[in-house]
Amino acid sequence: MGPRAVAEVVVAVINRVIAIASCFLLLSGNSFAKVLEEDRADALYHSYDGGGVTIDGPSVLVRKGFKDKVSVSANFYQDMVSSASIDVLATGSKYSEERNEYSVGVDYLTDKAIVSLGTSSSREDDYDADSYSFGLSQDFFGDMTTLNMGYSYGDNTIRRNGTVEAGEERFEQESRQQRFRLGLTQVLTKNWIMAFNVETIVDKGYLNNPYRQVRYLQQNGDVGYEAEVYPDTRNSDAMAIRSAYYLPYRAAFHFEARVFDDSWGINAQNYELRYTHPMRERLILELKLRTYTQSEADFYSDLFPYENAQEFLARDKELSKFSSNNFGLGITFLFAKKLPFAEKQSLGLFWDFIQYDYDNFRNQLLSRSNEETSAEYQVGEEPTYGYEANVLRLFFSVFY
Repeated sequence: MGPRAVAEVVVAVINRVIAIASCFLLLSGNSFAKVLEEDRADALYHSYDGGGVTIDGPSVLVRKGFKDKVSVSANFYQDMVSSASIDVLATGSKYSEERNEYSVGVDYLTDKAIVSLGTSSSREDDYDADSYSFGLSQDFFGDMTTLNMGYSYGDNTIRRNGTVEAGEERFEQESRQQRFRLGLTQVLTKNWIMAFNVETIVDKGYLNNPYRQVRYLQQNGDVGYEAEVYPDTRNSDAMAIRSAYYLPYRAAFHFEARVFDDSWGINAQNYELRYTHPMRERLILELKLRTYTQSEADFYSDLFPYENAQEFLARDKELSKFSSNNFGLGITFLFAKKLPFAEKQSLGLFWDFIQYDYDNFRNQLLSRSNEETSAEYQVGEEPTYGYEANVLRLFFSVFY
């Protein structure tokens, strides 16, 4: 899992925390009128450790409303990465890098609709990403039904670090991404809410990792390496059903089922169950179980039979057939004493334990020999790979 993937996980967790608070407000309130998000400031420290990869860093989000019509937000997010993953050790050496992301957004409330605009910019040594987004949320039927739609466009520049030989041009490629999303949320009863969402993503350009290689068998039986080659387009579709049920003692169940497929032949499913429970007056406990499975890409292979065996080549373990299981635990504390400038503040700690099991990606490090030890396994007969990861997030939120 790379830094951008981990960032998406952490951002999803942030959105989940906000959604939990919104769910309690929605399901326990007497009015469903459209309102902007509360004025708030959030400070986050996140940490990911698993599979030889360590990623950590801070994030700060500030949101401020004006005259109950406009809400402006700004966010800074940083990843500090140290990687000695199996992919890196197979064809390279351990590396460190830093990623900084800045984003701003504006929400405008008009009658029963919210119009949203946003932009973000991310910078790394070898990867730059800029995105622009538009969203619309409209309430209908007595504010019991909400229609959401959105579009975003991303423009990425991919480079490759390393020494450039005399007369050689520095590696630099481009990719673009478009996202289309549509969602419908329905309040079924005063205690039950359900949402259906669909998303289509269109990727074009250079879509693979310039450092990654595939392995193949040479005629003498040794293993050889060559660069991955991906198609320059990828279309993907995802559908999800989410539901939350508010229990009489202020707790809530949350359920999600999501399916995904793309033009590369990958089919995936994930299911998630969460339980949110208030403990006393100022503690909120959250438990989560999640499972994910996917098939392999059409052009993936752990070991190709010979060099240039096919038009497209991939050995990225994230394109292999694999599954993961996730157990999560979180606790949020609401402070009794308020800061002079704040209406309320809270502190949250969330931990996720994730187990990854790859069905057809093998641990190629076990078929290597050196001057001191001989190889434990023959090439192509190594055990399949798996690892465990821990993700920690520490939040401090102030509402003003």
